[in-house]
Amino acid sequence: MMAPPVKSGPRYNNFITVDKVRVIDGEGENLGVMYTREAIEQAAEAGLDLVEVSPNADPPVCKFLDVGKFRYEAQKKATAARKSQKTQEIKEIKMRPNIDDHDYDVKMRNVQRFILDGDKVKVTLRFRGRELSHQQLGMALLKRVQDDVAEVAKIEAYPRMEGRQMLMVLSPK
Repeated sequence: MMAPPVKSGPRYNNFITVDKVRVIDGEGENLGVMYTREAIEQAAEAGLDLVEVSPNADPPVCKFLDVGKFRYEAQKKATAARKSQKTQEIKEIKMRPNIDDHDYDVKMRNVQRFILDGDKVKVTLRFRGRELSHQQLGMALLKRVQDDVAEVAKIEAYPRMEGRQMLMVLSPK
């Protein structure tokens, strides 16, 4: 025999298993502590359901509500909370060790914009050919990046070599 499906959301009417509950009616009036059976009957007379709104209280607090409407409102609230949540992305800026000043300025404007939008920025410095033997130039460039964004960003991952690339991760302060 299979177990009955598990209901999600608050318990209501006959699913409330405790003997006594504190009851609040449809207008928000506290009716006091009463037997669950009696409370369910009163809710039915009002054309509503008895819904458990605070199951961890002693005794649990129940309210006269329309279950369908209550669930719909809770679902809308959860959806709105998910929408307003900002996810942090990692944006990547690629440079070369012998980058020109104007190109550097353009890249730094983008880094600033990403940081102010609340995203992390991964600065990638790619070495080609003999540039690899001059890693101190790359370190100096990343130090310059670090100094330019010091007031808006902090370093999450310090510069390190990965193959032919030098990486550094910045995050908003």
